[in-house]
Amino acid sequence: MSKKEQETDQLITQILKGIEDVKGKDIEILDLRDLENTVCDYFIICNGASNTQVNAIVNSIQKTVSKALKEKPWHVEGSNNAEWILMDFVHVVVHVFQKHIREFYDIEGLWGDAKSVKIETTY
Repeated sequence: MSKKEQETDQLITQILKGIEDVKGKDIEILDLRDLENTVCDYFIICNGASNTQVNAIVNSIQKTVSKALKEKPWHVEGSNNAEWILMDFVHVVVHVFQKHIREFYDIEGLWGDAKSVKIETTY
C-alpha cells in the first residue's frame, strides 16, 4: 500500500469517527478511483436531522481530523445555511446533508457507477 493510500485510509477513518461521534446518519462511502474524470478518490456522504446537527457533524470532523492527523480541509462550503456542507480534503470530499436535501440531490444516484460502502452504525 502506498503512502498516499495509507494517508487516505487514515483520513477516512478519522472522518467516520467524527461523523459517528455526533450520530450522523446514513453514512456511505463512494469509491471513485475507477471512474474517469473524477475530482477526488472518495466521497463520504451522511446526513443530520437539522442544520444544528449538520454543523455539529462538520465541526466534529474538523476537530477529529485536526487532532489525529494535524490536517484541515482545503475548502469548506455551505456553512451559512447548513443544508448541504461540502468539506474538501483533496482526495476525499465529505458531503453533510440535511435528509430532505440529500434525497433531492441524490449524489449516490448521480455517481451510480462508483463502488459504494454503507457504514453500519449502532445508534
